[in-house]
Amino acid sequence: MIILLFSAAGLKAQDEFSLNGVVMVSGASTRIALAEITNQRTGYTVGSNDMGLFRIKALNGDTLVVVKRDFRDRKVVVVSSKDMVITLNRESTTLSEVNIRGKSKKMELDEIKQEFRNKGSFYQGKPPVLSYFFKPLTALYELFGKTPKNARRFGKYYATEMQQTQVDGFFNESLIRNNTDLEGAELEKFMLNYRPDYEKSKHWTSYDAVKYIRDSYQQYTDTLKKK
Repeated sequence: MIILLFSAAGLKAQDEFSLNGVVMVSGASTRIALAEITNQRTGYTVGSNDMGLFRIKALNGDTLVVVKRDFRDRKVVVVSSKDMVITLNRESTTLSEVNIRGKSKKMELDEIKQEFRNKGSFYQGKPPVLSYFFKPLTALYELFGKTPKNARRFGKYYATEMQQTQVDGFFNESLIRNNTDLEGAELEKFMLNYRPDYEKSKHWTSYDAVKYIRDSYQQYTDTLKKK
């Protein structure tokens, strides 16, 4: 029995793959940045970047929940490892047209953070110890209220996105175009496959970023030649 359980777990892990996708406005070619994509099975959440692109670990049959402010939430089922295009409908047809990428990522996240504060979630669901003595009702609300629960979830997402914003400063469409010949689908593929993680890039200078892009581009072209 134990052997069968381990075998099943191993098989499941082997079947898991990195799913690439893009989030777009339904009926338009506009990409949606800062959409929140969650795998219901694992609870893992990622955000779409400034080009609307995302990557998340998944298995066939997993359900992805896609959330973006001013748009209707959407659930999609993973049916293959092929790149996925997810379209979202606006929450209301009376909304004025906006440039989804017009605001900076930090500006939009800070606005959401302020909304939580306006709803009474002062500590993002993590009240300091002293608050139990000076503001007992607020502290209890922070622990058990629905808004604090969402604020805690958002707090983790905010921290991750701020790290990814720093990565975007060193690895973005403009910088890559200036240092490679990539365009269109090839550019998107390169950005997904060679995007550095935060730990790797957090101490970079502009020189380090350009060197990484050029070295990665050389590796990318060498890989194409071998095919």
